[in-house]
Amino acid sequence: MSEYFLSSRRRLLAGLSSAVTAGSLAGCSEGSGGTDGTDSAERTDATDDGAESDLDLREANVVDVAFEETDGGAYDFDVTLHHDDDGEDGYANWWQIERPDGTQLGRRDLLHAHSEQPFTRSETIEIPDDVTCVVVRGHDETHGYGGRVMLATLDSGATRAVDQGSDRQVVEPADCPE
Repeated sequence: MSEYFLSSRRRLLAGLSSAVTAGSLAGCSEGSGGTDGTDSAERTDATDDGAESDLDLREANVVDVAFEETDGGAYDFDVTLHHDDDGEDGYANWWQIERPDGTQLGRRDLLHAHSEQPFTRSETIEIPDDVTCVVVRGHDETHGYGGRVMLATLDSGATRAVDQGSDRQVVEPADCPE
């Protein structure tokens, strides 16, 4: 083969490799989550069906959840959080799946701030056979639990948003969507 062909091929492969690497990192870029010294709440409009509405973005709000059963009683959860990670010292540092009584079933840790808002992260969680409804709850470093949670009925796939305010609220099984 000619030297020109090999050189062109190497440049092409190097360029493709760089593009793939950049693309895979784009969804989870590092951020430091600085502060501007204020404590003002940023709010956005929302409705009761899960769309954004009057969210306190200082809290780790769950604004969407999708899930699918896998083999052996596990579920793949895609959870979308909305939190002002860049607006203060803390950031949304995890989301978890729990029973309505608050018993944790599984958790996805978030290791850094996310400047892209809202953002979605996934995790596979084992769900016991007797659990039909779960609570998806976000958490942030500064304020702890608070904001919007999502209730999800595993059999039907139905979800319901619940604005719990700045403190963790108990969820009654009767609150689960049908």
